[in-house]
Amino acid sequence: MARSGGRRISAQEVATLTGGRLVGPADVAVAAVAPLERAGPGELSFLAGSRHLPYFRRSAASLVLCRAEHEGEPLGPRSRVVVGDPQAALLAVLPVLYPAPDPTPGVHPTATIGAGARWEEPVTIGPGVVLGAGARLGRNVRIGPGCAIGEGVTIGDDALLHANVVCYAGTEIGRRVILHAGAVLGADGFGFAPAPVAPGGTGHRKITHVGRCRIGDDVEIGANSTIDRGSLGDTVIGDGSKIDNLVHVGHNVHLGQRVLIMAQVGIAGSTQVEDDVIIAGQAGVKDHVVIGRGARLGGRAAVIGDVPAGATVSGYPARDHRQSLRAQAALFRLAAIVDDLEALAKGAHGGSR
Repeated sequence: MARSGGRRISAQEVATLTGGRLVGPADVAVAAVAPLERAGPGELSFLAGSRHLPYFRRSAASLVLCRAEHEGEPLGPRSRVVVGDPQAALLAVLPVLYPAPDPTPGVHPTATIGAGARWEEPVTIGPGVVLGAGARLGRNVRIGPGCAIGEGVTIGDDALLHANVVCYAGTEIGRRVILHAGAVLGADGFGFAPAPVAPGGTGHRKITHVGRCRIGDDVEIGANSTIDRGSLGDTVIGDGSKIDNLVHVGHNVHLGQRVLIMAQVGIAGSTQVEDDVIIAGQAGVKDHVVIGRGARLGGRAAVIGDVPAGATVSGYPARDHRQSLRAQAALFRLAAIVDDLEALAKGAHGGSR
């Protein structure tokens, strides 16, 4: 059973919250949300599309959000709320069933506050937080246990930092930003220059990074992701962008607005990612390239050159997605062709004897 939100709401309340239409029995209430295949009595679920109908027909959920095309389905839960987009409608119900915890504002006695640090009330600064000199926190900022906020860091209104986030000196964080546990913002990028070492070889001399890390409004950054500071200019994450766990964004990268980046992506330095780009898991992007507006990078794509606006690419190296699929299909057919050639060669040798 899914975690209960602590209160029950009626089927009619769900219909009102989602702007939907209740069909079937109205004498049901729900206290939790669960997937169709695991939902039970007292739980709400949703039918995203026809391919999930087998789960719907066997579901024990008390109430299901569905589209009009499925409201007359003869099998499955009888109480249904008909909406245009079931998954989107669920977003209106989740905060009611699972209200966010209301933290008690204040500064924990174990927090260390640097000289000249300021904030607007209310603020929540948790156990073991280190707030550097001259840091500025906006209204209703919440900082979880163990966070380290460097000198001169600015954090906008309503930002939430979960446990053990690290913001290096000078980092700028916008309003309503969410940083998950272990995220690191503003560390030096991977920048080194050749330097002579005895006897007659070359070594690696660190390039001092003096740029900033700037995070726009309404950005969310996942657990253990790292956003490097700029070397000379700034690294910028645009408004509304969402970054998954274990993502690395190198120095001087500029992400546009509403960019979506899935887990384990790496973006090398000085790359420009324009608005509304989607980058799927484990993709890698070379330095100094431009990813055009609205482009889509498939999972594990290896991007070594510019990607035009609106393009969809995949593969290693990345190319037009359809071309990539054709190349893979041709490669898979090679095994059968090799088998045929070996059989022909074997037959020819046998015949010569």
